[in-house]
Amino acid sequence: MQAKIKHLVTLVSIVSMIVACASIGSPDGGPFDETPPVFLGSTPDPFALGVKDKRVTLKFDEFIKIEKAAEKVVVSPPQITPPVIKTSGKSIVVELDDSLKSNTTYCIDFSDAIVDNNEGNPLGNFAFLFSTGDRIDTLAVSGTVLNASNLEPIKGILVGLHSDLADSAFTKKPFDRVSRTDADGRFTIRGIAPGSYRAYALQDANQNFIFDQKNEMIAFLDSLVTPYTEVRMHQDTTWIDSLTIDTIRSVPRVHYLPEDLVLLAFMEAPVQRYLIKTERPDLNRFSIYFSLGADSLPLLTPLNFEAEDAYIVQSSTDYDSITYWMKDTLAYYKDTLSFALTYEYTDTLGQLVPRTDTLNLVPKKTRAKILQEEEKKRKEAEKEREKRMKRGDTIPEPKAQTKFLSIKINSSTSMDLTANVLIDFAEPIVQVNDTAIHLYKKVDTLWVSEPHLFRQRKHELMGYELLGEWKPDTEYKLVLDSVAFSGLYGLHIKRQENTFKFKRLDQYSTLFLTIPNAEPNYVVQLLDEDKVVRHKRVVKNQADFYFLKPGTYHIRVLNDRNGNGEWDTGLYEDKAHAEEIYYFPGSIKMRENWDYTQEWDPKKLPVERQKPDDIKKQKSDTKERKSKNAEREAKKNKQNKK
Repeated sequence: MQAKIKHLVTLVSIVSMIVACASIGSPDGGPFDETPPVFLGSTPDPFALGVKDKRVTLKFDEFIKIEKAAEKVVVSPPQITPPVIKTSGKSIVVELDDSLKSNTTYCIDFSDAIVDNNEGNPLGNFAFLFSTGDRIDTLAVSGTVLNASNLEPIKGILVGLHSDLADSAFTKKPFDRVSRTDADGRFTIRGIAPGSYRAYALQDANQNFIFDQKNEMIAFLDSLVTPYTEVRMHQDTTWIDSLTIDTIRSVPRVHYLPEDLVLLAFMEAPVQRYLIKTERPDLNRFSIYFSLGADSLPLLTPLNFEAEDAYIVQSSTDYDSITYWMKDTLAYYKDTLSFALTYEYTDTLGQLVPRTDTLNLVPKKTRAKILQEEEKKRKEAEKEREKRMKRGDTIPEPKAQTKFLSIKINSSTSMDLTANVLIDFAEPIVQVNDTAIHLYKKVDTLWVSEPHLFRQRKHELMGYELLGEWKPDTEYKLVLDSVAFSGLYGLHIKRQENTFKFKRLDQYSTLFLTIPNAEPNYVVQLLDEDKVVRHKRVVKNQADFYFLKPGTYHIRVLNDRNGNGEWDTGLYEDKAHAEEIYYFPGSIKMRENWDYTQEWDPKKLPVERQKPDDIKKQKSDTKERKSKNAEREAKKNKQNKK
């Protein structure tokens, strides 16, 4: 009895493989010519054994073409030298350049690259198998590859299996079996022999099927993948016509499992520190950029200007980008600034070691060039003045131009209650006169002095903020006297007077979000499209958002395992996956003066089914084809009406 069952499974498996790997697939066309090409035959035959010839010819019932062969067509086992794929009328010729391995099942997976020549109807999920030995391996596994940072399907990424279960196989050996993902991030690896495998995804930059570059996106599964088949009974309906059923019968169908693998891909953080570039966009400042941050500033030793108190430093939080604002006019008027820069550099052994470079920085415009341009403008203005005087025009005496310190204030007549007034300058501020900064609140028709706090924004050299006890539906006025700020180069602002008003309470909505059994480090992010607009840590399974603007929001949860408030990538060497992301599978429309209560279990749905389609950037090929066909149908109907 067991032998008969085994025979049935094998028989159904072979039949199913023929249908799945050398068939016309499911029609994806539209109202025009919706029939994809039909596979007629090949040399060698499908599932041929003992094949020695490296040339495969496939024949179809109509003229065909190959779309994006380099991206879509994959040969497994992987070919280090890409195969040559040509179309000739109704045929496709594939020439394998690499030597054929003995006793090996080969699979040429065309995905949906084969289309008819006229309407472009694809022959979906078409693959061709043959063997150099006396048996065909027929197992297959399927799944999805998503970007770990945003759950976007990744199109065209390589997915492979290793029978060598050592961790080093991924970084030392090409894959045993491979496939590529489609626009939905879906993949199917065919022609697999029985056994257990490690599964990986790889955005293979150098096309060697090995993870050997840090700029390659990768994914890996912790558990082993063991392919198997399962026969399931399905209802097969025969119709007499579109309304009348003839017969319904149960037929066996082989399922190739597992079919729900999910790989979350990430790119490892850079690990090598080096000097990217230096630049001097203006006379009075220069910038230095590194590939990675450090614990402290580099050591800068001036060679042709005074070192003591020579500049003000503007830096990112981790010192990967640094701008030096020169204080001394005599120094920054120099055409060339020379200095020695000592910094930490990653050597060939991957160790941070000190390195010193001598740098000579020249501005985009030298002092002489700037003076030359100013003199040219002065002469042109003088010539224009002389022309007007000859015509008898009244020429007013030129007024002395006062140069002010540039300032930008973000206040408006519709401020959010969660916002503060932000103030930005074009150069560093060396002195703030608090007595020249005035905040008033309008009470009836009078302006009443209001307490406030003016401070520099964290990690921003030229950014400041004004904090107050803001009241809804209330108008405020900020007055900045001309002596309120002194810039690095002695400039003051022009007197500023800005009025702004905060919104009413009934212009907002509130979201009360409950997450049962939340992880300790869950952070809820409210999204506009895929941009984070608000975020809050989950406390006791609850995250509440007050003063939300009306609109449509999506919700995402970050499992912030290290508690730094940011999404962190993974590291293959430590078998560390990227931090988990979950999407609420829908949207929430917030209306004015409404409270919303929502309960959501982020793990209830598989991650590949979570991200709503309306915020996915990677769109499905099927949906794009339907959209194009709808456009063609509308165009055709319009022409028929004419």
